[in-house]
Amino acid sequence: QDENGLKNRVIRVGTRKSQLARIQTDSVVEMLCKRYLNLHFEIVAMSTTGDKILDTALSKVNDLFLFELSEAICDYVVDLVVHSLKDLPTSLPPGFTIGAICKRENPHDAVVFHPKNYEETLNSLPEKSVIGTSSLRRAAQLKRRFPHLEFRDIRGNLNTRLKKLDEKEDFSAIILAAAGLRRMGWENRIGQILNPEDCLYAVGQGALAVEVRARDEEILDMVSALHDGETVLCCIAERAFMRHLEGGCSVPVAVSTMLKDSQLYLTGAVYSLDGSDSLKDTMQTDVNYPQQNEEGPNDNTQYVGITAKNIPRHAQEAAENLGVELARLLLSKGAKRILSVAKQLNDAR
Repeated sequence: QDENGLKNRVIRVGTRKSQLARIQTDSVVEMLCKRYLNLHFEIVAMSTTGDKILDTALSKVNDLFLFELSEAICDYVVDLVVHSLKDLPTSLPPGFTIGAICKRENPHDAVVFHPKNYEETLNSLPEKSVIGTSSLRRAAQLKRRFPHLEFRDIRGNLNTRLKKLDEKEDFSAIILAAAGLRRMGWENRIGQILNPEDCLYAVGQGALAVEVRARDEEILDMVSALHDGETVLCCIAERAFMRHLEGGCSVPVAVSTMLKDSQLYLTGAVYSLDGSDSLKDTMQTDVNYPQQNEEGPNDNTQYVGITAKNIPRHAQEAAENLGVELARLLLSKGAKRILSVAKQLNDAR
């Protein structure tokens, strides 16, 4: 990429103020600094209204975080914002795009036990042990898988949740994303990693996304160097699956993806809030397409909000179609009813 147009510009990178958000943003800026030695980056930490509302379910305040950070990009306060991809909606507002998706960290969920349960697993915990999670997706699957346990909401950032776990006797364990714990340097707190048989993960979980102005070609070209091809194709399939289901934070939708020998495998599922009702299936597609010279009017085609110029467009199309086809399959089996009921129940909480 040509850096000349950006050389005299200070590139401002927006981030939320939480420790994890800062670590994630710092890691992306570090990758950009190594790649572009002549550019100057400045990190702008912002407090959002969503950070201050601590008594409302996470699924209901997430839009506030995103809206205010996107406004900062729109108003040219910052040029890009680093997000956890799982927090970004599958349709971004006009004028915005995901300009980079970095190599995915472990996407699975992890169990962090109270110190007194150090050697336990979810299976071995005593009857009626209380597990903390703010995720409808995790609770729905784990209620089904471990009916002897009870699940209760726990809010706050990673630091707050771990403090609540350690300093009180309210929870026997809490469920968190393995990626966040690893990025924070707290891998030693992971007592158990949940495999897909126990708990499918969230769409985009473990991947970092860089949001930019869709028409800012210089910034878009600069950040696109960070795209990880395998992660992009997996996440396009996952996001297309969720978008076609019209799922979001407020309903339990879960996935697992794998790219092997040019075959992209997508497992997707929907659950009722208590996990008693569910639909799950797997499909695959071939994504082995050479990169062609595709310059032209469609150069910045977005797939579920992602612009990845340096990844073959036909492969991205195949990944998107895979997600849509799997969603159609589950909808034909009754997924809409399960999701509608889950949404109504969640909205009433």
